[in-house]
Amino acid sequence: MNKKKIWLLMIILFSSVLFAGCNDNSNAASDSEDKEQVVRIGYQKNGPLIILKSLGTLDDRLESMGYLVEWNEFQAGPLLVEALNAESIDFGRTGNTPPIFAQAADAPFVYVAVGFSKYKGSGILVPQDSDIQQLEDLKGKTVGFSKGSSSHYLIVKALEKAGLEYSDIKPAYLNPGDARVAFEQGTIDAKAVWDPYTASTEINSNGRLLVDGEGLTTDRDFFVATREFAENHGDLMEVILEEIEKSSEWANTNHDELVEMLAPILNIDEASVEKSVKRRVYGIEEITDDIIEEQQEIADVFYQLEIIPKELNVEEVMK
Repeated sequence: MNKKKIWLLMIILFSSVLFAGCNDNSNAASDSEDKEQVVRIGYQKNGPLIILKSLGTLDDRLESMGYLVEWNEFQAGPLLVEALNAESIDFGRTGNTPPIFAQAADAPFVYVAVGFSKYKGSGILVPQDSDIQQLEDLKGKTVGFSKGSSSHYLIVKALEKAGLEYSDIKPAYLNPGDARVAFEQGTIDAKAVWDPYTASTEINSNGRLLVDGEGLTTDRDFFVATREFAENHGDLMEVILEEIEKSSEWANTNHDELVEMLAPILNIDEASVEKSVKRRVYGIEEITDDIIEEQQEIADVFYQLEIIPKELNVEEVMK
């Protein structure tokens, strides 16, 4: 078995063990209906598309155009981009690292839009009474984070800033739930994670934010689509992005209602959800040269760490 096949198998196994995906087909069309009249959207509970889904405005607008929306829920970005690769969804949202894996696997997709930076909610946390006071103190410590995630990249950049090597820490590859348990039990010295898990750790697990992502990572949302959908359904793409913008504006100006909406969906206390939504801005901005460079740097770092098997030119999949 060659190196690429081994790598692909590893990513599939990793995604399957680490996360479990499920489909919410409450709005799906029946199998007998024409598939061309269904827009299949992949979303995660911890992302802006759950807001759009909950408000129902996209469903109403596309229905007036003769389309139904099929909402497919995924517990994590890697599984969402696998579905994109299999062309079982047309459009979705994910974080900044899953599209890197998708491109490395030659998935037929393109980036179509990008969200604003969420760096304030991404960070490295330590217990309140920890002797770790600065990044340099991470040397020799055990740090928990999800392998190949935005937090993995954050750790690499933080160590670089501190003049440390990746080999100077003991990585513990843990998903956010397992990392929280390890953090509370003291089996890891620090962890890197994103909101609302960052906020929940601060509020409920005696966590202290050592650093957030400022100057280290932008931790953006990316909206992605199959190449076929992006190239052949520009009218639908325009409507989807317009409705994301509208739902984002609602989210930014209705925090109380947003917290009430998200807390039961995320199964996280309202205080943690409130803290997380107040330190981010929802919305879409254009994909600029700077944003392309941000993604390129992630791809380069993951190639150097041998997390992906080949060098990438991310501009090739930018719409």
